[in-house]
Amino acid sequence: MEFVFGIDVSKATSNVAILVNGQLVKQFKINNNAEGFKILGDQLGSFTEPLIIFEATGVYSRGLENYLLQTDYEYTRINPLRAKKDMDSFRHNKTDSLDAIGLAKAMSLHHYDPTKLSDPIYSKLHALERFYQEQNEDIVREKGRLHKTLSITFPEIENLLSLTEGDLYWNLVQRFPSANLVKKYDISSLSKIIMQSTSKNEGLVRSRRIASRFIDLANESFSMTNIDYEIREAKYHAHEVQRIDHIKTKLIDEMAELSQNLPEIKILTSIPGIGIKTAVCLTAEWGDIRRFYSSNAINAFIGIDLIHYESGNYTAGDHIRKRGDAYARKILYKAILNIISASRTKPTNISLIYDRKKRSSGSKGTKKIVISAIHHLIRTIYHLVLNNETYDTKMFSAEH
Repeated sequence: MEFVFGIDVSKATSNVAILVNGQLVKQFKINNNAEGFKILGDQLGSFTEPLIIFEATGVYSRGLENYLLQTDYEYTRINPLRAKKDMDSFRHNKTDSLDAIGLAKAMSLHHYDPTKLSDPIYSKLHALERFYQEQNEDIVREKGRLHKTLSITFPEIENLLSLTEGDLYWNLVQRFPSANLVKKYDISSLSKIIMQSTSKNEGLVRSRRIASRFIDLANESFSMTNIDYEIREAKYHAHEVQRIDHIKTKLIDEMAELSQNLPEIKILTSIPGIGIKTAVCLTAEWGDIRRFYSSNAINAFIGIDLIHYESGNYTAGDHIRKRGDAYARKILYKAILNIISASRTKPTNISLIYDRKKRSSGSKGTKKIVISAIHHLIRTIYHLVLNNETYDTKMFSAEH
């Protein structure tokens, strides 16, 4: 006999449907807490080798999944899009209770394989990386607020250094958010402050050059009045940007240490243009890449599989689906740009393909060319990881 538990997971509760040989025998609702999972466990214990299926619903299904792991039950965690497609043939209405029945029926019809459990390191990496991405979003907002405030208090300071980031810049903004504060110092005293504003050993010559530039910019600036609150705000945002940036650095260090024994990290960083940050973030997003049956499955996972649409005499241009891991797409997009930059001294099959398409397109459609390069990068990474090989520039260059 076949016993199937279909579980529709919501924020605080879950609906459970039990099918025996395809027939509904029981339905009940539980809270997603210790008491609710005990009720579920009692029901599971009443059947021999029950099949369990539920949709992946992000943080809401994590509790159920953890409970099943602790109690040694195999389960199938199905992608919501796959579940919808498979249930549409027999589900006409949608409610939580009907979804539970639909999931159980889908399991009875398709007999999905149990979810393969990856090394717990991947779950830990994923949690750290999502926290890292949250910090990324926060720092973008804070940088925007800092720029807006400095446009009032001292816009010229953004031209002081080549980059408007780093401890030196943020420390100077916190100390000199107004041009009037700079004008109180001469080059000698200001250069000493600059040398003390970063942990890096800024040389005296460079510090004096920055100090001279700083004073020139202060003299160019129009002195605003009645901006005490804006000055305080500029100091605050500069401090926040610096604080968040330090958190990001620590998270990358922690991910690097956690993943140092994963062979794919060494493989990824062997590709010219991919550094440790890209390697750990990408691994954290897509997990154990060996679980995918092909590189095309990875394309679908991150949402760069192509959609083709034709109707009558109309044919739409192919475009990517964008249903997938947006963070992984962003990481891969930046990875391609870094690979292209590194190709000046270390060309790869990826950069050669990018350059060839760039020339043939007349420099048009750069984003589409990058997406095409991402396809090739994924294929390359998938091949390397499955065969446990590091990147050989000569080998891949010869192939292309």
